[in-house]
Amino acid sequence: MEFNTKELTGSELLPMLDDPTVRIIDTRPVEAYNGWRLRGEPRGGHIRNSKSLPLKWTAYIDWIEVVRFKGIHPKHTIVVYGYDRDETNRVAQRFRRSGYDNVFVYHRFAEEWSTDSGKPMEYLERYRHLVSAEWVNGLILGKNPQHYDNDRFVIVHAHYRNRDAYLSGHIPGAIDMDTLALEAPETWNRRSPGEIKSALEQHGITADTTVVLYGKFMFPDNADEFPGSAAGDIGAIRNAFIMLYAGVKDVRILNGGFQSWEDAGYEISHNDEPKQPVKDFGTAIPARPELAVDTPQAKHMIAAPNAEIVCVRSYAEYIGEVSGYNYIDPKGRIPGAVFADCGSDAYHMENYRNNDHSTREYHEIADIWKSNGITPDKHLAFYCGTGWRGSEAWFNAWLMGWPNVAVYDGGWFEWSSDPENPYETGVPEEIGLKQRS
Repeated sequence: MEFNTKELTGSELLPMLDDPTVRIIDTRPVEAYNGWRLRGEPRGGHIRNSKSLPLKWTAYIDWIEVVRFKGIHPKHTIVVYGYDRDETNRVAQRFRRSGYDNVFVYHRFAEEWSTDSGKPMEYLERYRHLVSAEWVNGLILGKNPQHYDNDRFVIVHAHYRNRDAYLSGHIPGAIDMDTLALEAPETWNRRSPGEIKSALEQHGITADTTVVLYGKFMFPDNADEFPGSAAGDIGAIRNAFIMLYAGVKDVRILNGGFQSWEDAGYEISHNDEPKQPVKDFGTAIPARPELAVDTPQAKHMIAAPNAEIVCVRSYAEYIGEVSGYNYIDPKGRIPGAVFADCGSDAYHMENYRNNDHSTREYHEIADIWKSNGITPDKHLAFYCGTGWRGSEAWFNAWLMGWPNVAVYDGGWFEWSSDPENPYETGVPEEIGLKQRS
């Protein structure tokens, strides 16, 4: 059954942007939504206040659950736009078949909206550091060299003690990097500057190397020992944080990890690529010490009116029902820590991810944070159990261009290991008030 869907003009759409009863839907790839100009449009990004709902998601059996999760309901007026007229119409028809009555389309985004500086658009501040499989493939083939900052790049398949994840299939030319190269298992903190320098040099990385990192979502035998081992890109983001802290200037994450490479149908390699060591990293480490917070500074931040320690753990961990890890006995949180609502347990960051493992729409993550008092005007230090989830939350804030964000590297593991450090359990009053309202 086909439905007739009215086409809007730009002038008709403009006054709808701030209408709370309207939901504007961007059907393009998430990279275009974030800011990449995939069709050479004059301005990158998306129509202000639009929601990202790529065409490929319509193939998901739970598409309607995804739509409702994003706050798009049948009571809303729906406006759908994209690059391609046919693709836009297909998404509009999907809405109509799903019981949405007021559905409109806008077909002139590229030639009208993006060319007119008077029509408002938004984009992810550091979108260039979140790349697509197509971008990585172009990098390998030597296409579009303007997309990276120099003439040397390294693609890194990140894992935790699981080279089988790499050897079972990886992006052609990618080398593997165990997260233990950059963090110490005794503390799960980043290694010393000398150790980081040596590790990066052994992996062929200098401060001026463009580094593209990704992971693979697997559940190996050691997942219970260290939950992050099953978490795909979260290990890649952990390495990215330490590389940026060290001084690598151009670090990229493949959005959606190896799954996005497979989904795009690109070649998969099983070669064990040799690493090409370099003689010198090229700058003193850490070049960006402000990206990491340790326990003494965390204690100062707790007492500071313009700072927050942000807990990137599950709610059960936050209120002290569980520690989240089989090697951490104490349960609770750092006093005054603000809840960042990351996911269901120490194994998951589903509140920060889409179903295809790509990073969730950044406006939605910011809304979660702002509802809990986590705002860009404060000095923020994100922590979890051992640094992985904290690094992913930090990376999202860094991508948004939030100016003063860091990872509290010691996290609950280090904090709780000192019996002199205070801790809290239970539901904070402000959260209890939200739950009762």
